[in-house]
Amino acid sequence: MGSDAYVPLFETKRAKERVIRRLFAASIFVGIGFIVVYRLSHRPRNGEDGRWAWIGLLGAELWFSLYWVLTQALRWNCVYRRTFKDRLSQRYENDLPGVDIFVCTADPKTEQPIMVINTVLSVMAYDYPTEKLSVYLSDDAAHDITFYALIEASHFAEHWIPYCKKFYVEPRSPGAYFQSISEPHEAEEAKGFLAIKKLYEDMENRIITAAKLGRIPEEVRSKYKGFSQWDSFSSQRDHDTILQILIDGRDPKAKDIDGCSLPTLVHLAREKRPQHPHNFKAGAMNALIRVSQNISNGQIILNVDCDMYSNYSSSVRDALCFFLDEKKGHEIAFVQFPQSFGNITKNEIYDGSMRIGMDVEFHGMDGYGGPPYVGTGCFHRRNTLTGKKFDNECMEDWKREETVDKIKALASCTYEENTQWGKEMGVKYGCPVEDVITGLSIQTRGWKSVYFNPERKAFLGVATTTLPQTLVQHKRWSAGDFLILLSSYSPAWYARGKISFGLQLGYCCYCLWAPNCFATLYYTIIPSLYLLKGISLFPKASSPWCMPFAFVLSAKNLYSLAEFLRCGGTILGWWNSQRIWLYKRTSSYLFGFIDAVLMSAGFSQPAFEITAKVADEDVIERYEKEMMEFGPGASSSSPMFIILATLALLNLFCFVGLVAKVATGDANIRIDTLVLQILLCGILVLINWPLFQGLLLRRDNGKMPSSITVKSIGLAVFASTCFLFLE
Repeated sequence: MGSDAYVPLFETKRAKERVIRRLFAASIFVGIGFIVVYRLSHRPRNGEDGRWAWIGLLGAELWFSLYWVLTQALRWNCVYRRTFKDRLSQRYENDLPGVDIFVCTADPKTEQPIMVINTVLSVMAYDYPTEKLSVYLSDDAAHDITFYALIEASHFAEHWIPYCKKFYVEPRSPGAYFQSISEPHEAEEAKGFLAIKKLYEDMENRIITAAKLGRIPEEVRSKYKGFSQWDSFSSQRDHDTILQILIDGRDPKAKDIDGCSLPTLVHLAREKRPQHPHNFKAGAMNALIRVSQNISNGQIILNVDCDMYSNYSSSVRDALCFFLDEKKGHEIAFVQFPQSFGNITKNEIYDGSMRIGMDVEFHGMDGYGGPPYVGTGCFHRRNTLTGKKFDNECMEDWKREETVDKIKALASCTYEENTQWGKEMGVKYGCPVEDVITGLSIQTRGWKSVYFNPERKAFLGVATTTLPQTLVQHKRWSAGDFLILLSSYSPAWYARGKISFGLQLGYCCYCLWAPNCFATLYYTIIPSLYLLKGISLFPKASSPWCMPFAFVLSAKNLYSLAEFLRCGGTILGWWNSQRIWLYKRTSSYLFGFIDAVLMSAGFSQPAFEITAKVADEDVIERYEKEMMEFGPGASSSSPMFIILATLALLNLFCFVGLVAKVATGDANIRIDTLVLQILLCGILVLINWPLFQGLLLRRDNGKMPSSITVKSIGLAVFASTCFLFLE
């Protein structure tokens, strides 16, 4: 196509509000400058009370200022994308590339097989030529129940895919579809609906029954020779490669009930041995890359977590609008869709939607060369995952077909020895957030990425439903991101000159999550403790120096609220997000920092903690009522709970102690000099109300465990008493 006739497949628009954002940022920067000047010019003299606390606050405020500057890189140059799928169809409908889809699961107990196959079925039913679709399920638990569920799904797909095409079904996860729609009114559609729903419910019952009993029906086991591959199975960490092509899209017999071809469907459980590291999800992804290259070899690879079902059947075409654009497509390595969740409550008690990150910050990184790869909902150009550097060549197109036995060797635990897999090829090893470091490595080789956030979410997953799950998840993320900063792949130096400076700052913002804990802990402890002695660490309310503090505090929070509301949140949802922000910084990030330092020093090895995707009915009921959950899973996060509870009680004791001193007319307490400190302590007490409920008031199973309550009360009393009587 000549340059004069070029019509783009996508467009990019810069945010309209960027001027307002930049003016706001400039005003905050001036306010921060005045705060620093005040700290330096009014510091207590040697021997005066509060001198070292004052210096510590200066250090904390300098850190907050530095980190705030980094966050502006995520907002300074936001861009938004729009695709033109009609143009794609006009130009490429007969020449669309093959797409290989990787679905990863690792534990059938926390990731139920019925949930997994709903995700599989949703991507098998994409609005895309089925002969060019191949779906691979990586079963890292090597569980025969998961294989059985996939067999059931392969049969159901023969009916489900034609039904989706005929009635333009959305979403194409059958479980989500049947929950979201009532029986249609038109006779033909109603008849088809009832028939397909009956097939799904029968399949669902068989899978759930098998999972509960822990065994496969004998008639099924004897019918499918694939179960014989478990004959050499010893355990989840000790077994041969298990590979089965359930549907071969090239087989003329692989047809649905309408006589149309079906997508290829493959089950893979890579070989594992106790003496060989398996590298968690990164190892599974690399095995899938090699195996798929020798079966279908799609030029585009989509990977999704097993709980992230496709919510929009045309998403694959959206992604191709970027890859196949004649002018800009050749430089794009991957297209990242946002992580969105289908179980978010109205006010998001755990800030589960990550609204600001997905709807603001990733758009900002896109304006500087592309968002990070976040491990799910991402379309990749295959050759970028195998180490290819950017050049102006188009996508390669080759086929390599081998027998199943030869392909099995590609998933053996020794195949990668003395190779570049996990280093220069495939997904990186040695980091809890292998996806982020992989995406960064691709970008440093000259490629760009794209963030596409359509109105209808492309994928919907399962957000955390308890506080322990949330804290543990963020501990892993913060540890992994900080480990990147400490590694040879640090965006601060490894990426210097290879990606834009704005993108460097964006990555550093996430990499510095963990160190944020120290300044936050200091600010939540020291000012409150000094209230007990009536020692002021901030300017008087009547002083002009109070204005910078008041302006920065109020303007930043009002802007944060406006940003949250603009992204579709609620006022209470914003308040909940501020609470979780505090909890993450004072617990998850602290332990994430410790984990990252230990891993960097070689004292521990990276671990991959799977977030549970299932919960008891009473837990779900409390989650839907937006009651904070402390009970189930508390053992894995009890040290974090002790910190949170102790901090909350410490601030409560300090606030109550101040009120008591004022009530008794203590001459050391001068309210006009303590206004900002009282405000800070009061906000901390107010924001911790759900913790106080869990510690002292609630009697349900979701309350704080009694052992944590006792320990935290003891620690808070000890800390406040020691400080009060400390000379």
